[in-house]
Amino acid sequence: MTRIGVITGSGTYALPGFEGEGPREVATRFGPAKVSQGRFAGADVVHVSRHWEGHPRLSSHVDHRANVTALRDAGVEAILAVTVCGACDPGLDLGTLVVFDDLHFLSNRLPDGSLCSLYAEGEPGRGHWIFETPFSPPLREALLIGAREAGHGVRDGGCYGHVDGPRFNTRTEIAALAAAGVTAVSQTGGPETVLAGEAEIPYALIGYATDYANGVKDEPTPVAELTRLIGASAATFATALAAAVPVAATAELAPVGTHFRF
Repeated sequence: MTRIGVITGSGTYALPGFEGEGPREVATRFGPAKVSQGRFAGADVVHVSRHWEGHPRLSSHVDHRANVTALRDAGVEAILAVTVCGACDPGLDLGTLVVFDDLHFLSNRLPDGSLCSLYAEGEPGRGHWIFETPFSPPLREALLIGAREAGHGVRDGGCYGHVDGPRFNTRTEIAALAAAGVTAVSQTGGPETVLAGEAEIPYALIGYATDYANGVKDEPTPVAELTRLIGASAATFATALAAAVPVAATAELAPVGTHFRF
């Protein structure tokens, strides 16, 4: 069975039912990451919480290169990731899951402003990642199956829009993203998708709509409702992942796209 990496974000700092050790800090060439290793839903799983327990790391502090490297070093062969997100599509009901099939991440930058890549100039392994869609189709299918088996409303497909945090976006910014076809936005999925792709680890991302992004509705989503839905997302993600992980662990997987290296 495939060893699965699970990355969780705001509101989900541990996996209910996870049996194992951690989180423990591990060193990578990009800095420290915190990983938990054990069993979840009958599979061998390595879990990373982006923000760490207590949320000391905002989206602008997350070290995506360290997280992806730590998962690769732990022998992970596939990554399932979750994110709470703001809906740019007014037809997306709050509390709905979205299994994304495309990415809007034009800046291709890490939170510190550097280019989003695991490789420096002249370093072995550098090259171009060429793909039709950045997300692994078999892992997308596993997430869809998991969400449906758990009884959650889920949309098959949508464009994930990466935005830089920690602030939320203006009406004009959201309108531009919506015009480009973005379904929902959050502040961490872009670098993760790209780095997993460079590492040749199949990756898929599922979102949970907690609010309507600025200007999508005439009335903004109350902060209290945003907070409530972030809290509710943890149980939704946990049950969807519990059903998805066994499917992913037995799926036929391959790296996404082609890697044209120098």
